[in-house]
Amino acid sequence: MSAKRPARDEARTTSGEPRCILVIRRDNIGDLVCTTPLLAALRARYPQAWIGVLANSYNAPALDGNPHVDEVLAYSKLKHVAGGAGALGALAHRLALIWRLRRRRLDLAVLAAGAADARGLAFARRLAPARIVCAEPADEERHEVERVFGAARVLGVEGPIPALCVRASATAGANARAALAQAGLAGRRPLIGVHISARRPRQRWPAERWAELILALHARHGAALVLFWSPGAEDHPQHPGDDGKAARVVELVAGRAPLLPCPTAALAELIGALDLCDLVVCSDGGAMHLAAGLGKPIVALFGDSPTVRWRPWGVPQRVLQPASRDVAEIDTETVLQACAELISTPES
Repeated sequence: MSAKRPARDEARTTSGEPRCILVIRRDNIGDLVCTTPLLAALRARYPQAWIGVLANSYNAPALDGNPHVDEVLAYSKLKHVAGGAGALGALAHRLALIWRLRRRRLDLAVLAAGAADARGLAFARRLAPARIVCAEPADEERHEVERVFGAARVLGVEGPIPALCVRASATAGANARAALAQAGLAGRRPLIGVHISARRPRQRWPAERWAELILALHARHGAALVLFWSPGAEDHPQHPGDDGKAARVVELVAGRAPLLPCPTAALAELIGALDLCDLVVCSDGGAMHLAAGLGKPIVALFGDSPTVRWRPWGVPQRVLQPASRDVAEIDTETVLQACAELISTPES
């Protein structure tokens, strides 16, 4: 990806202030979004530094348009590459990336996932930075944003934690608005996004309940709705999707509520469409954190993940988690009540 800011002197500083900083965050979309306050703090603390982020090809688009980053360097995980030739190409790209970053002569590498990310730490050491700083270990009693931001405290950053930062591209936003217009939903308010996909089984709300929710939101609030899901077949080995579940929701809702089906194969598409919504209802996952980064009120359905660590950060929210820690135990009326509270008090 191209640099977002002008290139700067790559020589190591002699004043103790780093000029070349690399933040490493190789895991999931939500993890990377929860790292954006750290990036904002590093930019404020070192305004003249080159700040790069090493991400993977899956989560890197979450940083498109981020004003605090000079460059996002993405690599493909081998498990996401099909075939031997693809794996060889990915390895060659990774070696070239290491060589390029070594030539930059990094002053500081920040391992956002912490030292428990053994592969990330090994990668950082191959780059031979002058200093490596690791975020603190994972903690279910502290939010991921706070844990990651501990690395900034090590570097002497004072003050409150900055907000999450996710930006919708102009192209993706225009495409989403065009799709709404074509579906006859342009200007309809409230516009509520419902994202029905979740990676973990105990985070998955049934299709029938999503359909009940959509119909009731329209009946009670006059809402128009956007249906999001991860496209693909459920049994796909690398990227399981929810085409079948989405088809079932559309079938149950057909002709009874204004609904735009919106499968999002590309992360930029999801961000662009989420940005148009007034409220987002979803299970804990990457889409939830993207919505939080866009400043959207969120009703979050949690199953067996810890709410303290992973709840939406910095936005109006209602977090629902049953005692069983199985999201299927949440009834439709409970979700409707949570939605009503955010619709009636959007600034709460």
